[in-house]
Amino acid sequence: MKLHPYQHHAIDHIIRNPAAGLFVEMGLGKTIAALTAIDGLMYHRFEIDRVLVIAPKFVALNVWTAEIAKWPHVRHLTTSVITGTPNRRVMALKAKADIYIINRENVEWLVKHYGSKWPYDMVVIDELSSFKSPSARRFRALRTVRPKIRRIVGLTGTPAPNGVGDLWSQLFLLDQGARLGTTLTGFREAYMAPDKRDAFRVFNWKPRNGSEKVIYDRISDICVSMKATDYLQLPARMEHEMVIDLDAPVQAQYDAFKREQVMAMAGTEITALNAAALVTKLLQFSNGAVYDGGRNVHHIHDTKLEALGEIIEQAGAPVLIFYNYIHDRARIMAKFDARELKTTADIDDWNAGKIPVMVAHPASAGHGLNLQMGGNIIVWFGLTWNLELYQQANARLDRQGQRKPVIIYKLVCKNTIDTVVLKLLDKKQGGQNALMDAVKAIINGQV
Repeated sequence: MKLHPYQHHAIDHIIRNPAAGLFVEMGLGKTIAALTAIDGLMYHRFEIDRVLVIAPKFVALNVWTAEIAKWPHVRHLTTSVITGTPNRRVMALKAKADIYIINRENVEWLVKHYGSKWPYDMVVIDELSSFKSPSARRFRALRTVRPKIRRIVGLTGTPAPNGVGDLWSQLFLLDQGARLGTTLTGFREAYMAPDKRDAFRVFNWKPRNGSEKVIYDRISDICVSMKATDYLQLPARMEHEMVIDLDAPVQAQYDAFKREQVMAMAGTEITALNAAALVTKLLQFSNGAVYDGGRNVHHIHDTKLEALGEIIEQAGAPVLIFYNYIHDRARIMAKFDARELKTTADIDDWNAGKIPVMVAHPASAGHGLNLQMGGNIIVWFGLTWNLELYQQANARLDRQGQRKPVIIYKLVCKNTIDTVVLKLLDKKQGGQNALMDAVKAIINGQV
């Protein structure tokens, strides 16, 4: 196995810049680029001693250690994975290793555990965009120890899923405010303008005219961007919308259900929280079952299950199914001989062609996993309005090493919320602002 020239460029970028952002699109091998740079800094330049990798939980458990095992030139690097109970985490911290890997949910715990004695001179944040919220506890915790970190690397293929407003906190972790300002308020005053507001609060911000280019110019010295289409020759990708008609009685039941949900929100201010709640209820119904207030599942229809069965039957090849809700997973696994993606063994068996039908949630399988050797067919049983999750999940198969055209089926129930979410994704607007606008249209009877 040989590294590509663009990966050598990424490695050089990390080594040259104590604070480095790799905005590298899915499938371009940013993990091995980071590992190669770590090896060079640790064992050839002797500039670092201990490295912390912060990653999504599934990636922390499976991807980094597996990537080391795949590449001979970094196979000597040792790892310790900091997950599980507090006692297990403490034991992992005490283990001797080159690289310590922790899931992002435990960052706050780690910072509190060490207090003023932070031991890591290099930190790699895998999926830097998960630190895009300046109010998140993980961001606040890491911010307190940032001055003690000599080298930091941010990896992501989706740095600004909702626009350039997402960049401030990510860049602050890289350069401590040198390029986009030391405060969110200052960043907004310099580059953003109020979008939606009432007399007292601003709900959304939008870039001022020309500010996007200014922002990208200011960060271009430490952030390098790479797109898969510029470097890889991938087979064609085909997306199909499988539009399904609900039976007339079920459609009437959906329409009544939508009216009830909309009426419950009538006269209230639409926020991201209650917009998401409305969409969640309607998406659940479209998928075939809903939760009540006590988390009991109420089955309604099998329309999507029947359509999914047709795809599986016609595929004649392994199928990867993305689901949204636990009751979706349960019904899919009950009807088909499916396995849920949970462990490294599941990944290995899938890539070996041993799993004809596998189900996965996009939030747990959406970052870093290499599933391209096991199949080329994806089915979205239920759509997500989160554009980042949608793109990342599809990239599990649509990435370097894929030998066949990737076929993506989206199950869409006609005259339901599915069509609204599909439009958001097609317009590349799968963010909270677009969702809230869509929900307002539903409430006003425009959808």
